[in-house]
Amino acid sequence: MATHKKPILHGYFRSSCSWRVRIAFALKGIEYEQVPVNLIKDGGQQLTENFKALNPMQQVPAVQIDGITLSQSLAIIQYIEETRPGPRLLPADPMQRAQVRMICDLIASGIQPVQNLYVIQKIGADKMQWAQHFIDRGFQALEPILKETAGTFCVGDEISMADICLVPQVYNAERFKVDVNKFPTIKRLNQALVELEAFKVTHPSCQPDTPADLKT
Repeated sequence: MATHKKPILHGYFRSSCSWRVRIAFALKGIEYEQVPVNLIKDGGQQLTENFKALNPMQQVPAVQIDGITLSQSLAIIQYIEETRPGPRLLPADPMQRAQVRMICDLIASGIQPVQNLYVIQKIGADKMQWAQHFIDRGFQALEPILKETAGTFCVGDEISMADICLVPQVYNAERFKVDVNKFPTIKRLNQALVELEAFKVTHPSCQPDTPADLKT
């Protein structure tokens, strides 16, 4: 393809969906710019008219790339996969590819949306128990699937979109005090993945908008 301008990622350091996109960029070796969108400050910068013009859903991430704006992390990652060289994020084998998509959808549709910031703000005082319940419920489904599909990584021995989705969700689970020890396959995979450079450099603890007291 022609020479690309740097993509611009509008995201939030602790947003698991933003983290997915950061991991994908890192795995592909793509340089990008970050524009922080603070989901807490001033009632939530994602709710401003300026950001609504960028993403009518008023969520992060949004990515400006190749003259278009994309939202929804999986759509962004698949666009990167289809337009950029580098390590593939979807397996060549159709069955494994379907397994990767299944795991991604389980996390991105079945777990994360019911424990995201917008939802737990509506729940109020019971938000911790709410998030624990739905993450635990999702992990109970995910664990036996990963027992069947996993090798070194979520599906076989190549990093894929499934791994990109798993690590931020385990981070959320730990934030909400879910006992990850109950899910040994999830725990093993996460421990291996977080040691990889692409996952380290994109971690919420070291982003441009990470608060000073959370930086490592």
